[in-house]
Amino acid sequence: MDTREPATPAGPADTDAAAHEAGQLIEASLGHLYSAAVRTAATLGLADHLASGPRTAAELARLTGTDAVYLGRALRYLATRKVFREDAQGAFHLTPAAQFLRTDVPGSLHAAVLMLTDELFVRSSSGFEETLRTGEPAFPKVFGAPFVEYITAETAARELFDTGMAAFSEPMNALIADAYSFPRNATVVDVGGGRGGLLRQVLLRHPDLSGVLFDQEPALHEHLLTDAELTGRWRTEPGDFFASVPEGGDVYVVKHVLHDWDDDRAVRILESCRRAMAHDGKVLVVDSVPSPGNEPPLGKAVDVAMMTIVTGRERGPEDLDALFTRAGLRRTRILPTPTFASIVEAVAA
Repeated sequence: MDTREPATPAGPADTDAAAHEAGQLIEASLGHLYSAAVRTAATLGLADHLASGPRTAAELARLTGTDAVYLGRALRYLATRKVFREDAQGAFHLTPAAQFLRTDVPGSLHAAVLMLTDELFVRSSSGFEETLRTGEPAFPKVFGAPFVEYITAETAARELFDTGMAAFSEPMNALIADAYSFPRNATVVDVGGGRGGLLRQVLLRHPDLSGVLFDQEPALHEHLLTDAELTGRWRTEPGDFFASVPEGGDVYVVKHVLHDWDDDRAVRILESCRRAMAHDGKVLVVDSVPSPGNEPPLGKAVDVAMMTIVTGRERGPEDLDALFTRAGLRRTRILPTPTFASIVEAVAA
C-alpha cells in the first residue's frame, strides 16, 4: 500500500511562483536553441562587428549576409540572456559576456564556444538517455570510435579540440597559476598540457622556474611558450603519459587530464608521474572537485557533458584518494581557485 502523502496543489498565493517555475522549465527545454544562437553569433562574428560601437540588426545583417528581421529576432533572444543588449533605438551593444565572443581580445572564448557547440558535443548529447542506461559514453556509438582515437585520426576535429581547449582554459590559467606557491628553482612538468597555456602563466610569474610541456606531437606544434622572457627556460617533449613522462621534475601538473579517463587509466597516468618525479616532488591534479549541495558551479555541467564523450568524470576527494593510493601517492591538500577547478596536491606515499 502506498502511504505517501499526495502532492498538495498550489494555492492562490503560490500561483505566481508556480508560473515562474513552469516558465523556467520550458525555457530550459529550449536550451538547445540558446546554444545554437550563441554558436551562430560566434560564427557570424557579431561581437567583432560591434567592437567599434552599437549597430542595428539591419546594419549587422548587411555586414554578415543575413536576413535583418530574423537576425534581429535572434539578437533579441540573446539579449534576454545578457549576450548583447538592445537599446531604445533598436541598436545592439556588446555586454561583458559578449566581449568574450570577440576574436581579438585577451581571454577570448570564441574558439571554445565553437568547440563546445560543435557536433562532437551536440550529437553525443543526443544519446544522453542511452548513456544513463548503459553507463557508457554515447560518442563511440555516434562517431564510430572513442573520442581520443577519433580526434587523433581526424585532423579538423583535433584542431578544433586543441584550439577550443586552449581558449577554454586561457581565462583560468593565470588564476590557477596564482593560487599555488611553487617551490623556488623547480622544474615544472605540464603533463598533457596541450599548447602550454598554464605552463606559460606559471613561468611568467616565477622567473626562477623552468618547465617541460609534455603532450602528443600535434598539440605541441602550436605551443604558446615563445615569450621573450621565457627564452631558455622551457622545452617541449612529445610522448604517451600512459607509458612515461619526463623524469626529474619537481612539480607535475595534470590539468584537465584525469577527468578524461576511467580509474584504471587515471592511475596509470599518476603512476607515470610517481615514477618520474624527483625526491620530494609533487603532483598537482587540477580538476573540478564536486561539492555537496545544489549550487550550480560550472564543473557539474562539464561533468555531465563529459559523461557523453569519454569514460572519465569529475572526482571528489575520496575518489581522488583512491586513485592516489593505487599510484603510490597521498593527498596533502586541496586548494580552491577563483575558477571552477581546484588544485589537489599529492606527494609520494
